Amino acid sequence: MTTKILFSLLSLLLAMPSYAQRPRARDLGIQIGTLPTGTYNAVTDVEGVLVGHVTLIEGSGELVVGKGPVRTGVTAIVPHGEDIFRNNIFAAAEALNGNGEMTGMAWINERGQLEVPVVLTNTLSVGEGYSGVVAYMLKQGTGRVPLPVVAECYDGGLNDIAGRHVTVDHVVEAIETATGGAVPEGSVGAGTGMRSYGFKAGIGTASRVVPDGHTVGVLVNANCGRRRELLIAGVPAGRELPVQASSTRDGSIIVVIATDAPLVPHQLRRLCKRAALGIGRTGTVSRTSSGDFALAFSTAYRLPRTRTDRDTITTLRDGRLNAIFQATIEATEEAIVNAMCVAEPMTGRDNRTMPALPHDKLIEVMKKYGRLK
Repeated sequence: MTTKILFSLLSLLLAMPSYAQRPRARDLGIQIGTLPTGTYNAVTDVEGVLVGHVTLIEGSGELVVGKGPVRTGVTAIVPHGEDIFRNNIFAAAEALNGNGEMTGMAWINERGQLEVPVVLTNTLSVGEGYSGVVAYMLKQGTGRVPLPVVAECYDGGLNDIAGRHVTVDHVVEAIETATGGAVPEGSVGAGTGMRSYGFKAGIGTASRVVPDGHTVGVLVNANCGRRRELLIAGVPAGRELPVQASSTRDGSIIVVIATDAPLVPHQLRRLCKRAALGIGRTGTVSRTSSGDFALAFSTAYRLPRTRTDRDTITTLRDGRLNAIFQATIEATEEAIVNAMCVAEPMTGRDNRTMPALPHDKLIEVMKKYGRLK
């Protein structure tokens, strides 16, 4: 009896991320790309962008559908601090591989604008995410609600996903508590039950500042890739790191790109395509069963929901986008690596444990390939 209690306590401790976040890639000396980062090296370096998490961790042991163990959550990205329904922004979305869901994507690309906060959660909680955005928008007194934008990844390897533990209130809380500054990463919010390349992963973020002063910030929910595919700053780390028993199931990734550069929808869609290059730099091939989506928005202009005959804007010429493309690629790559560097090992349903990326071994590998001294 005592042994079972101790085992249950150990499983719960492994499930709980510690308060102090593990080091990020740059804290370990790993340099990705050449462009400088923003102040926080996060999507919130784009002025006005806010991020909120609600993390659900409860129970341990064998799966009991509807009871747990619970390893899931919600992440909300609020594009600016104003009423987004009344002050839309330019946006675009793209699917790298479509075995997944991002609601509202067709309307984003049809109209070229974003009207709501963006919500990330698990595959079977998209409905709750949708209803949560509706509830939040109705609380704002808008009188009407545009199509919610909810993107998902599958966390059923660690989480009682069929129990659908995410609620409407959790979604509203994630939106209402969104803040700027440093962004918690790893096993938080929608990333709580996610894994990448056979390691625990989840939420990651990074940013870049281009020579003309504009900022590009990226947030990912990383849940993709197989161990031997893993590349970190070009180093085949997955082949060098010790293999432990872990799932090789194909996964998914959601990439949210924010920029203060004055870009219009067709240019933002080009940024979404560059996110695919950032994903590819970490090694995954985006298999048939992957759900890999990117959404990009620009905070440069507010588009008031008022009746006017025309909007007058100034945008960057397409020939000026190369540095922003580079920034998107670098920030996407680093955000994925940050998700793995920060996430701690987690034990979930049926006592399955997903190991953390081992920092000491990773540093040895990076030194072996001349990327660290």
